[in-house]
Amino acid sequence: MPDGRAVYLHAKAEVAGVLIHRAWQATTRRGQSRPPWPWADTHPVARLCIPRLNYDEIVLEGATPRTLAFGPARLLSGAALGEPGNLELAGHRTSWFEPLQGLMLGDMIEIEWYDVRLGRLRQRTYAVNTIRVVAPEDISLLAPTSDDVLTS
Repeated sequence: MPDGRAVYLHAKAEVAGVLIHRAWQATTRRGQSRPPWPWADTHPVARLCIPRLNYDEIVLEGATPRTLAFGPARLLSGAALGEPGNLELAGHRTSWFEPLQGLMLGDMIEIEWYDVRLGRLRQRTYAVNTIRVVAPEDISLLAPTSDDVLTS
């Protein structure tokens, strides 16, 4: 029988997931980002899909330890969504990014976000051309670039 804390944490994660998806749906309908719950210090900024892996997650803003507990997140040091440069996403490799272990060269990764300037959803597709697992302190892949790349 699971202990009470494990049940609580699982239920909290399930509810958070529902609230994050609702906040993302509100963003796509109204074009205004909002936190998934009133005291949240983050909000959904994109949808990350890898069709071959049936991977579909909402990306949160600001890759802090607290935010990463609820899903993948955009590092603020990288390019903004839709802008040229190195779009940087983070996620725990034993939870949110665990399915990425199945990535293969040539896989397509889709990012969808709401572009406030254009007033509509936009999408960009990236092809996987390098696969490396790095230690959290290894920031070599996070260097700015003028190329349009995704690092996750």
